[in-house]
Amino acid sequence: MAIWKLTVEYDGTRYYGWQEQKNARTVAGALRAAAGEAFPGPVDIAGAGRTDAGVHALGQIVRLRIEGRQKRIELLHGLNDKLPPDINILKVEEARPAFDPRRDALGRYYLYQISTRRTAFAKRFVWWVRDSLDAAAMSDAARALVGRHDFERFCDKRAGEGSTIVVVNDVQFGIDGELLLFRIGASHFLWKMVRRIVGALVEVGRGSISVDEFGELVDSRPAVDKSKSFDVARYTAPPSGLFLECVVFDETDKPRRLAPAFPVEKV
Repeated sequence: MAIWKLTVEYDGTRYYGWQEQKNARTVAGALRAAAGEAFPGPVDIAGAGRTDAGVHALGQIVRLRIEGRQKRIELLHGLNDKLPPDINILKVEEARPAFDPRRDALGRYYLYQISTRRTAFAKRFVWWVRDSLDAAAMSDAARALVGRHDFERFCDKRAGEGSTIVVVNDVQFGIDGELLLFRIGASHFLWKMVRRIVGALVEVGRGSISVDEFGELVDSRPAVDKSKSFDVARYTAPPSGLFLECVVFDETDKPRRLAPAFPVEKV
C-alpha cells in the first residue's frame, strides 16, 4: 500500500470532531469517504490530533494508506474534488512505512481566538466575550502554564485515559485588531484542556479570579486540594474559537509569529 502524509485544514463547525464515530458526521469519516470514492481498494486513516466537536484545524496531520501508486498532484486534486468545501488538503507528501502521526509528533500547538466585538463573518471561528477583559492580567496568568503540571482540574478525563500530567513548552498571548489570541504548545493535550484553560483565563480578564489564584489552580489537584472552590469545568470556553494550529515533528514545524486564523478588524 502507498503511505502518504497529508496536511489538512478544516472548519469543524458541522462535525462531531475528528475521530470516526457511528451515526455521526466526523472529519475523519468524510476524509475516508472521499478517499474511498476517489481511489479503489481499502483505506486506512490516522490523525495526529483528536479535535473535539466544533473545533477547527489549520494544520492537522494525517497518515493515509491506499492501494496503488499515484502522483502527489493527482492525489491532492483527487481527494479535494471529493471532499466537502469545509475540508481541504493543503499538502501531500510521501511517508515512510512506519510513519505514525500521533506517536512521531514531538508536540502540538493550539490557537484560541476571543473576539472583543460582535462579528457577522468570523462568528464561527471566535468566542465573542461581551465583557471588558484585562488582557495584561490574562497574559500574566498564562505564564503559569509553562512547565510540567498535572492538568486534572482542566480536563474531562475519558475512560481509560492515563496520566493527566502534561509538559507545556510554549504559551503566547497577544492582541490583533479586535481579537485576543492565545497559543499553547505542548507534548500532548487532554480532552477539553485548552478550552478550560481559556475559560479560566477569561475569568482572570473579567476580574473574577486573580492572576495568583489562576496559578494556584494550575498547581493543585481537585481530589487533593478542596479549598479551591473555582469550578473550572463550569467556565469551559466554546469550541468555536479553537484551532489545532500545527503538529511538530521537528523544529522547522513550530509556528512563528502569533497571528489570527481569521482577523477581526477594529471599527
